[in-house]
Order: sequence, then C-alpha cells, then structure tokens
Amino acid sequence: MSWWHRSSIRFRLAVVAAAVMALLCTAMAVFIVVMVRQTAIDQRTEQLFANAMNIGAQLRQNVPDLSESNPGQVVQVFDPTGTMVAATPEMADSPPMTGLRPEPGTYATTTTCDAQVFPGGCMIVLAYPVHRDDGVWRLNVAVPALPWYVSPQLIVPLTVTWVLMVGAAGVGSYRIVGKTLQPVGGITGTLRRITSSDLRHRVPVPKYHDELRDLAETANRTLDRTERAVEKQLRFASDASHDLRSPLTAIRTRLEEAMMDPEDADWPRTGEALLDSVDRMQALVDDLLQVARLDAGVCCRKAPIDLTELVSGELKHRRTRTELRQCLAPGVMVEGSRIELTRLLNNLLDNAERHAVSQITVSLTRKDGQVVLEVGDDGEGIAPDQREAVFQRFTRLEASRVKDPGGTGLGLSIARQLAQAHGGTLTAEDSDRGARLVLSLPALVGKRD
Repeated sequence: MSWWHRSSIRFRLAVVAAAVMALLCTAMAVFIVVMVRQTAIDQRTEQLFANAMNIGAQLRQNVPDLSESNPGQVVQVFDPTGTMVAATPEMADSPPMTGLRPEPGTYATTTTCDAQVFPGGCMIVLAYPVHRDDGVWRLNVAVPALPWYVSPQLIVPLTVTWVLMVGAAGVGSYRIVGKTLQPVGGITGTLRRITSSDLRHRVPVPKYHDELRDLAETANRTLDRTERAVEKQLRFASDASHDLRSPLTAIRTRLEEAMMDPEDADWPRTGEALLDSVDRMQALVDDLLQVARLDAGVCCRKAPIDLTELVSGELKHRRTRTELRQCLAPGVMVEGSRIELTRLLNNLLDNAERHAVSQITVSLTRKDGQVVLEVGDDGEGIAPDQREAVFQRFTRLEASRVKDPGGTGLGLSIARQLAQAHGGTLTAEDSDRGARLVLSLPALVGKRD
C-alpha cells in the first residue's frame, strides 16, 4: 500500500468518494433487481394460476388436447392413479415436473432446476388439483424462471447508471477537492520561497472563512513571530559584536601605544588598563552565556529555598557606596535555583546602585500566595514610557550611559528572563522617588531548606 500513501490527498479522496458511491449504487441496484425480480415472479405466478384455472375448467369437461406446443409454457395432466394422460410435446416423455400435492381448493408453486425434467434451465412450476367425478386430477403448469438479472432491459440501464454515477462521484470529488485545496498550493509555493535570510513573504489568505483560512492566518502569524525572533537575534548579534568590539579596541590601542616605545612604556599602568577592558569583556561574555542558556531553556535544578535567608546573606556581604535599607519578612519560601535567584538579586542591586544617590531600599513580603521582592533607589527614576524598554537587551538609557559607560545593557533583561523561568514577573512600578523594580514569585508554603 505504499503507492496509496504516496498518492496525493486529492487522488485518495476521489478514490474514496468513488468507492463509497460504488457501494451505494451497488446496494441500490441489488435492491432494484430483487424488487423487480420478485414482482415479475409474482406476475408470472399469477399468470400461471390463471392458465391453470383455464386448463382446469377444460379438464372438468374433457381431457384437453395439449398436442400443440404452447411457447413459454409446459403442461402435464395426471389422472387420480398418477398416470400422465396429457402433456405438451416438450413434457410428453418427462417425469412429473414436481411432487407437490396441494390440498383441494389450493395450489402450490416451486422453482426447480432438475436437469432430467428441464434440461434447458430452471422453471417455475405450479401444481393445481382438479376435482372430477372419478377423483382428483393433478395439473402441473410451468414457465421458465427469471434469470438473476431479470432481463437485459433492466440490467443494462442499471449498469450504465452505476458507471456514470461512480465516474461522476470520482471526477467530481477530484475537481472539488482540487478546487478546495488550491490555496494549499499557494501556501506551499510561498513557504518554499521563504529562507532564513528572506522572511518577508506571507502566504495568501483564502477569501472563505474556513479551516484553510485559519491555517493560512496561523502560518502568517508564525512567520511574523519567526521574523521578529530572527530580527531580534540579528540585533542581539550586532549589539553583542559592537559591545565586544569596544574593549577589544581599547586593548589593542593600549598595546599598540606601549609597543611603540616599549622601554619607556608604563607597563603597570598599561596592565591595569588592560585588566579593566578584560573585566568588561568577561562581564559581557558571562552575560551573553547567561542569555544563551535562558534562550535555550536551560535551567538549574530547582529546590525549596528560604528567600529571606538568601537576600539577607547577599545584602550582608555586599559593599555599596550608598546606604542600604532592608525590610524582610521572615521565612519566605520559594522553589527555584539558588544560583539563578542570586544572579537575579545582584542584577537588581547593581542597577539600583548605579542610579542611587544616597540610598537603596530592599523589601521582601508575602501576599496572596505570591512572594514580592522590591528593590528601589533614590535616583532619577524611569519614565513611564521607558519602563518596558529597560528590560530589552542592550537597552541603556542616557543616564545609565553617563554613570556607567562600561555597562552591557543586559542586566535587567537577564533578571526578567530569570524571573519568568521561575514562573514569576519583573516590572518597573511607580515610586515617589527614583526607580522601583518589583519581582513577584509563587510562594512555597510549609517547606524549608
């Protein structure tokens, strides 16, 4: 059946439609033949009975003369002793056509194909008793039985109709399915032209509101998402290349300046400058690796974590140039990766310290089944129309570029991805002064490390 599976849907549906129509037409044809045949048999039986009545009327007067052949009908007459006293020429030397002996006043019929009696085929035989003064005589009358197809006048039209209807079903289904699937050809052709470097094509949308239209619209939405994802990756690669180029350029410039006069070069100072550029490159590479892991869905093993203990420990060991205030609810539990949650917290603290004037506030609460961690500063804040932009990769506001020219612009983006990987959210909310970043995670009740 491999050829069947390799065939087109159009061909297979046409074959199935033709097969179903063939079954229906066959069933209908059989029903018609059976009904017509039964009707014809009933008519012949009635005709036989009428003929038997006529011959019986003659027999009550005298033995009828059956020497002349009656086309299409044969007759045998038996006296009360069972002796054949009259018969049509075809049955003169034949045994009785049937052994049926109906009760007086009735008759019986049968179809027989006895080769000794009817060498030419099957016959419908009617046995009819006739009362005379000397006893009951038996009269057998027979006509040829109908073939299974009744007659060519019936089977030929049925056959022609069967062929026409099956053919019409197959051809019609082939054309209708082809017309219905015509948009699929357009969709296929468009998808063939789409490459990783050319995602601007969109598949044609059929005008009828059906499943194919839904398919086309879904394909176009998928292509839109794919194009945005590819553009995002291209921008990411471009931005990463640009940010990597800056420290590499600084390293090369320092080395070239030192190599121009190696004897008079201040190598310790040059080394410190190179280490600063290397640190910047290392931070960027670490961020890029973290972004790649998050994009690939790679996540560390999760376990119950006392978030209060984690935040308190990080704040205790953190050295900042500003005042650090904290308000942490005790025993706040979450399920997650300690390493990734630590990275998330430090990214938020780094951002706050970059913009704070004199104070950073950290609060941790539990509310309505959620753990809420807020990190705020008393800096210039984030404009409402930029609160989503700061979470995009390599996005750095003007104030951030001034205060930290070596930043990567990936910290908050990584923090949001880490929050989402833990089933939470990270947003920038309103604040009386400065910026306020709010992390919300599902709370874990009743477990501790």
